[in-house]
Amino acid sequence: MGPMRMTPVVKNLLIINVLFFAATIVMQRSLGLDLENLLGLHYVRASDFGFWQLVTFVFMHANVSHLFFNMFALWMFGTAVEEAVGTKRFMAYYMACGIGSGIIQEIAVGIDLRPIIAAVDTLLSDTTTANIQEFLSTTIRIVSIESQQLVDTFIKEYNGTVGSDPMAAEVMAREFAIKYQDMYINANVTVGASGAVFGILLAFGMIYPNLRIMLLFPPIPMKAKWFVLVYGLLELFGGIHGSDYDNVAHWAHLGGMLFGFLLLRMWGVRRLN
Repeated sequence: MGPMRMTPVVKNLLIINVLFFAATIVMQRSLGLDLENLLGLHYVRASDFGFWQLVTFVFMHANVSHLFFNMFALWMFGTAVEEAVGTKRFMAYYMACGIGSGIIQEIAVGIDLRPIIAAVDTLLSDTTTANIQEFLSTTIRIVSIESQQLVDTFIKEYNGTVGSDPMAAEVMAREFAIKYQDMYINANVTVGASGAVFGILLAFGMIYPNLRIMLLFPPIPMKAKWFVLVYGLLELFGGIHGSDYDNVAHWAHLGGMLFGFLLLRMWGVRRLN
């Protein structure tokens, strides 16, 4: 392995990811076009979802640090993996891990959104004042300034209408529930090459399990196989115990590792040390 050498696919992926990031900034500033919303991965039931997003989200990044750390890991581990499996297989592996991470993330997001969707369905089936009050007090989650404005406007208009025109208030409540659900679901957007990168990390650990790598924090050497295992367990813990304030797509990372493992087994890739 030549750690300073950059293999063809790794080099091209670095360029493509940087170009996507630059385009996101330029298009937003010059045309007001939100590429993250267009190319990032939405939940399949979201009105902004598009099937192309299962591919394009892999090349999108939220900020400079997100891009840097993913690309650094891609260069650091991807070069060795590409040398081991070959250029064509590496490209197929990268995309399979990326798309696979998106599929697992869709399942995880669907489970997370299920309570909100069920609550909205309940409200739509029985739009009583009691159900509306319960929905507003126990279910509502504010995900943006727009969602806060939607809730505030609804409460004001509903309270001003329900006493004089209950039928109009019921229609208003139904429209609000549908708009809120759409806004809430669309707010869940996944971006980043992390799932594909975690797949590469797994491949590195399986191909070079006994190669020692130096950690940054803490600065100690560790065999690649243990490094991968620790990272995988941390992601599993984060996925199970993650909070609403955790913006890390832990299940996408695990999905990339899962699809990577299955693909390497199917190819019969052997370890080299």
